Amino acid sequence: MYDEHYGLTGRPFQLTPDPKFWFDTATHKKAMAYLGYGLSQGEGFIVITGEPGAGKTTLVGHVMSTIDPERLNVIRIVTTQIEADDLLRIVAQGLGAEAQGLNKAQLLGAIERGLHAVARTGRRTLLIIDEAQSLPPSSVEELRMLSNFQAGGHSLLQIFLLGQPEFRELLHGTDRLEQLRQRVIATHHLDPMEPHEVEAYIAHRLSVVGWQGRPDFTDDALEALYHGSGGLPRRLNQIASRLLLFGAIEQIETFTGEDVAVVLEDMAAESKPAASADHAASYRPVRRGEDATIAPQPADGALAERMDAQEARIASLESRLEEQDKALRRVLTLLVDWVEGDRSRPDIASVRDVAAA
Repeated sequence: MYDEHYGLTGRPFQLTPDPKFWFDTATHKKAMAYLGYGLSQGEGFIVITGEPGAGKTTLVGHVMSTIDPERLNVIRIVTTQIEADDLLRIVAQGLGAEAQGLNKAQLLGAIERGLHAVARTGRRTLLIIDEAQSLPPSSVEELRMLSNFQAGGHSLLQIFLLGQPEFRELLHGTDRLEQLRQRVIATHHLDPMEPHEVEAYIAHRLSVVGWQGRPDFTDDALEALYHGSGGLPRRLNQIASRLLLFGAIEQIETFTGEDVAVVLEDMAAESKPAASADHAASYRPVRRGEDATIAPQPADGALAERMDAQEARIASLESRLEEQDKALRRVLTLLVDWVEGDRSRPDIASVRDVAAA
């Protein structure tokens, strides 16, 4: 819908990774440099981590588009809690071996034969594992064992691991993986893009689909896009896509921070009651016609009133408890005096008056 309205030849902010939209942010340039170095070594492990939406899968797509199939045989796995035996079966199948019904020793033999067969064609095998944080430690250890296969002093298998930050914790959190850590030859963590990179990122993706400057974006719109996305490419794509749809409906030619704020408000409302209102609390959306300044705002008024009422009720309960505690102490004092005195019956009326107080 919006692509036709703005004269675009496609959707510039689709969530499905597409190598043609690859954009070199500073952190992605570093990642590619580390990858290039690692691949040139032809051995060991390359580790890339990043928050969800930081562009890890897009990075893999870009790498795949630059790999020469005449030099590298690529096996790619997206993990979902794959146990060690299943991991071996997938690798064996990726090498063209029949893995059904084989025990572990037979699987390892089939994998080694497959790696040698690939090497005889003049290629190396690259194993890419996405979402590596889902791998159990036993499967990660099995990968280390696979990296031992060699021929003529050269490694037959190189392994590229991508994962969320918790994969670093898995990798460095146990002595069991010390030998694997020693074989990591390149590692990089993908950071969010910088504020000044947002404009170039938006312009690049739009240009790929024939953008001629329509729609346009004001500086405060770009600032709002950065704050709303936190600099994460996937989140930025989500917001920008919704923004263009909003613009097509409202016939907007130049987006402002106010327009971005309206879209963020709508997206936050759709996600309720999830507590993803972190942005809403510190970055209050505004409607057209209101002050479009994007600045930290206090919490919602109704919520503040409910919190005040709750605090008042708690204070009242604490006061009553304190009064009851004082009354109980006076009753206990009368009883102690009676026990330690002549044990004559205490004045029940006095006790009742104290308790009632």
